[in-house]
Amino acid sequence: MAQDLARRDFLKGSAAIAGAAAAGAFSCVEIASAAPIEVPTVDKLSIRVLVDSSYDLFFKPKQAGGVTIAPPPRTADYQKSLHNEWGLSLWLESEAKGAQRTLMLDYGYTPEVLLNNMALVGVDPAKIDALIVSHGHYDHFGGLNGFLDKFRDKLPADVKLYAGGEDNFCHRVSATPTKGQFTDFGTLDRRQLAAQRVTTVLCETPTVIAGHAFTTGKINRRSIERVLPNTWVEFSMKDGLGCNASHYLPAELEGKIVPDEHIHEHATCFNVRDFGLVVISSCGHVGIVNSVKQAQEVSGIQKVHAIVGGFHLGPAPKDYLTEVVAEIKKLDPDVLIPMHCSGLNFVQEATAQMGDKVLVTTTGSRLSFGI
Repeated sequence: MAQDLARRDFLKGSAAIAGAAAAGAFSCVEIASAAPIEVPTVDKLSIRVLVDSSYDLFFKPKQAGGVTIAPPPRTADYQKSLHNEWGLSLWLESEAKGAQRTLMLDYGYTPEVLLNNMALVGVDPAKIDALIVSHGHYDHFGGLNGFLDKFRDKLPADVKLYAGGEDNFCHRVSATPTKGQFTDFGTLDRRQLAAQRVTTVLCETPTVIAGHAFTTGKINRRSIERVLPNTWVEFSMKDGLGCNASHYLPAELEGKIVPDEHIHEHATCFNVRDFGLVVISSCGHVGIVNSVKQAQEVSGIQKVHAIVGGFHLGPAPKDYLTEVVAEIKKLDPDVLIPMHCSGLNFVQEATAQMGDKVLVTTTGSRLSFGI
């Protein structure tokens, strides 16, 4: 019954979005199928950290739990360096039965940093099969338009951007110390994507990407985790900019600015042969434990090989942080690889509870799985 209701709600939402598209509110939009997915298996996976919040020139190779992390390449030109900034961008390369796939997940805060780092680590945009955005925060999509301006002609003519759902396109604002005052935090603009001939796929349900990866779809809130304070969100659409919230929220919220719950944040996942799930959470506002459990549920695979990415526990109070790490430990991953907004406090607590399973990375480093 619950599955039937969820499917009915999704189809209702799909109809609302399709109607908006037909009315000219936006174009180049597809709705992911609500049918159950068949989770693909890859033989190898690598993650190149294009942008993260830190860069360590003296980063040393690491290995644990079947995962290897190599340091960034050194540039021959002393006047050029990898840049770090608040944000995240990951370059995902996978192999299955000899077939290669390349995906790009998130785009950092600024195109200047993203493009600089792409050039220095030597990735080739012409190899990209699909694009993914995790959620509607500027530090994850800020470099996207600049990336497309430079490389759109190198991408497939029918390239698609996989987004977690309509909520990803809502206008975000940050609260200021003065009560009731907000500062702009940007909006992922479908009009610009359409102008770049990029089709957006709304993945409110689990979706296979390029035959190798899969997304969690909308993540159920089932653990002790809660969304920690972050941005506020405006549920409205003006001249094609913003989000159509009518299909997933009460009508009285239309046009309101409320605390951000990241309704359609999703995680990107791989099933690595003989190792298990690699779950990549770009920020994990909805909870990293919730994200992993959603990946397990939609894939039917319980073994967790690696939990990777931003976990948004930097602002977590000590008692809550301790409790969340204990829940992560119960998932029994081979490795835990925090990035971006996870926080030094998280790294310290996770290391205290999970020891050598915790691996840190740096901008430019390369993670290898299944090798």
